[in-house]
Amino acid sequence: MSKDFSVTILGTSSAIPTRDRFPTSQVVNSYGRYYLLDCGEGTQIQLRKNKISFQRIDRIFISHLHADHFLGLPGLLSTMDLLGRTKGIHIHAFKELEIFMNGYIEATFTQFNFPIQMHYLDKKKTETIFENDHIQIKTFPVKHRIPCNAFLFKETKKKFNVKKEAIEKYSLSIEQIQHLKNGESIDLKSGAPFEELTTPPPPSKSYAFVTDTLYSEKIIEHIEGVDVLYHESTFGEELLGRAKATMHSTALQAGQIAKKAGVKKLVLGHYSVRYEDLDVLLNEAKSVFENTVCSTEGMIIEI
Repeated sequence: MSKDFSVTILGTSSAIPTRDRFPTSQVVNSYGRYYLLDCGEGTQIQLRKNKISFQRIDRIFISHLHADHFLGLPGLLSTMDLLGRTKGIHIHAFKELEIFMNGYIEATFTQFNFPIQMHYLDKKKTETIFENDHIQIKTFPVKHRIPCNAFLFKETKKKFNVKKEAIEKYSLSIEQIQHLKNGESIDLKSGAPFEELTTPPPPSKSYAFVTDTLYSEKIIEHIEGVDVLYHESTFGEELLGRAKATMHSTALQAGQIAKKAGVKKLVLGHYSVRYEDLDVLLNEAKSVFENTVCSTEGMIIEI
């Protein structure tokens, strides 16, 4: 995986896994820290195939409690335990997941040798649920048959770069360098302007994970301008009625959302087993939003 900001696709299927497609799961890598998005059956197999260390995953985010999005969790946690994990893990999900996990633990007499800290998602509110020096993670509700949340990963504001030649020319102190990195001006006898001493930081990158949702333009305010949007595309437009009945989206609708939100790239996923040939879905989305790709197992998306 990339050392900066990337996403590895582990599963692309909707409710039913196939020989080649696993249920939904992805790993976001932000500067060497791994975040797991959903955990369908077979997630740990896919982690092994893609040579992603289980033990480097510190936080797991579960979008909703349909089985194809979380049934891989007990097995993954058990494997982490068998491999000797002692470091705690954080799980961000709806409170009801704890009922399931407690039942599993009681029925199987399981005792994990590492702490599991649950963080409950709000079913109705947009909120920041995690932030460190590199990434900020927000969640917001989408429209599905049961409560379901999307996740937005955005790099925190980057620091200015202080020019090496400026450090040498003006004998800048560590304190002065730090002020400049934070975008703060400093007083120099030479009167050198801030722009001479620094170069602007690169823009912060962003990734939005939107799965299992009816077409809804309400999400646009949350994903506007993101670098990469993953949006479910369970059906083709010929099954629009089925999409509405099950509260899913078509590939064309995913393209429409991407266009209206002004995103830079659209990634399709969560395919119905009806579609062996993904070109049907890809062409639909591309008819309204050209920069679209179909996610496949093992694909790495550089953000």
